[in-house]
Amino acid sequence: MHLKYPISNTHNIQAIISNLVFAFVIPVLTALPGCSTSPITAQVQEQPPVFFPPLPNSPRIQYLDTYSSAADLHQPASGLVNFILGKDKNNTGVSKPYGSAIYNGKIYVIDTRGPGYAVFDLVGREFKLVTGSGGGLMQKPINIAIDKNGTKFITDTGRLQVLAFDTNDRFMRAYGKVGDFKPAGIVVDDDNLYVTDLQKQQVVIINKLTGNVQSRFGKAGSKPGELFFPTNITIGPNKNLYIADTGNYRVEEFNVKGVFQHSYGSVGISLGKFARPKGVALDRDNRMYVVDAAFENVQLLDKSGKLLLFFGSPGDAPENINLPTTVFIDYDNVSLFKSYAAPGFKIEYLILVASQFGPNKVNVFGFGKMEGMEYIDDSKIAPKELKVDDRELPSFSTGDKQHGQSQ
Repeated sequence: MHLKYPISNTHNIQAIISNLVFAFVIPVLTALPGCSTSPITAQVQEQPPVFFPPLPNSPRIQYLDTYSSAADLHQPASGLVNFILGKDKNNTGVSKPYGSAIYNGKIYVIDTRGPGYAVFDLVGREFKLVTGSGGGLMQKPINIAIDKNGTKFITDTGRLQVLAFDTNDRFMRAYGKVGDFKPAGIVVDDDNLYVTDLQKQQVVIINKLTGNVQSRFGKAGSKPGELFFPTNITIGPNKNLYIADTGNYRVEEFNVKGVFQHSYGSVGISLGKFARPKGVALDRDNRMYVVDAAFENVQLLDKSGKLLLFFGSPGDAPENINLPTTVFIDYDNVSLFKSYAAPGFKIEYLILVASQFGPNKVNVFGFGKMEGMEYIDDSKIAPKELKVDDRELPSFSTGDKQHGQSQ
């Protein structure tokens, strides 16, 4: 594990007390009879990097870091400091995340139980939870999309609206009238918002400037081009829309006018199949990342839908993901994580994966290559075996109740 960023100015009092403890308390303790007089040295145990696929294979993805609470932005205070100061656990972490994104050095995480969105400022090393107020008060936020100018668009299944917040996290406006739709996934491109509607099993296209609904496409069903429980949506480098059609165990591709293009995956536990697909994202080379909440992993597909590799597993280790919901790809903030990369591993872009349960709320991975290692063409990469727990595939007629998940 790598050390976190230094303590921010807002935590100077903790730093001062920590210094006092080591300057005065520790020397006194070590001078007592029976206590060691040898100097105390901070022990930092360097953990080996976690790669997918693991060494000695040529790695493509490295686990970098996890963000769950304010403590992940600075070196946590010692137990003695917490005892002296007390520790306020309110508004210092994420409870049940869903959507996540990174923009301009800040990680944004939707907290459905906040309710609101958390902001992890990686540069300023500060944490805050934005809940909105007045007309912008959030009820059950689910997903987030961030425009090029920093405007944040939040889908709220409690309010049945999309809410917009500016770069300073001030409420701007709401889109949609109550009863118009039940928004879940959202992506912004040019002047339009593309929002998945869990109520009518459609995609709603909204002009972000006027708030007018431009058009809708899709209908309930299981045939190609039909949707059932469309949870998440993204836009690819080809400007086509990719929708996690969760109830049909697949990802569907449409152009921006709503014309069906292609379907990826089907129900099953073999390679390239899904049990509960949720988040979907594409890199600049049209590699597709699909989060599967049942397998509790992320599958990486090529542009034809062939499985290249999968990564992630449930558990309490830092790299583990538990009931993952969304995946987000970013090229603009790689420099913030270069120090986390293993020696020789060159990160091309970041991969954020949000988990609703377990200790790790948002994991950051890096996609890249290790210097001096040979890499074969992606078309020839394929894992030999996909191992999942022996469990029944979920029914979507009642939702994901076994995990307490309503979306």
